[in-house]
Amino acid sequence: MYSCIVVGTDGSETAAEAVRQAVELARIHGARLHLVSAYSPTLRAKLQAERELLPEDERWMASPGEQAERVLAEAAKGAQASGLAVETHAEPGDPAEVIIELAENVDAELIVVGNKGMTGITRFLLGSVPSKVAHHASCSVLIVRTT
Repeated sequence: MYSCIVVGTDGSETAAEAVRQAVELARIHGARLHLVSAYSPTLRAKLQAERELLPEDERWMASPGEQAERVLAEAAKGAQASGLAVETHAEPGDPAEVIIELAENVDAELIVVGNKGMTGITRFLLGSVPSKVAHHASCSVLIVRTT
């Protein structure tokens, strides 16, 4: 039985499948659901240049944090339509570390992530979000097959 579930999303189609399955598990178990999206706190040069072209009062909308907030708001709509209370968390940092830290902070019993990035040489050289989460989380991890 789970009372608190954390799911990470980056707004991709594969992450949406992980969110969908986390929503269903939260609904079945009556669990609290926490949606999390990590972002880089620094803007790449191209994005920064494009951001500078916007009117000053609109520049905040082009920030990485604001983009993460929009991803989370979209993901939360589906969960809320299922009758779940959802908390969203847009946090700067490495996605795996952000997910693990949030899960610890909210006493989650389950983290749900998609399997994107679990194959190939990059997994062994650089690691991947699902791999890092599975190896370092202090709670159960469900890796959803999304690819």
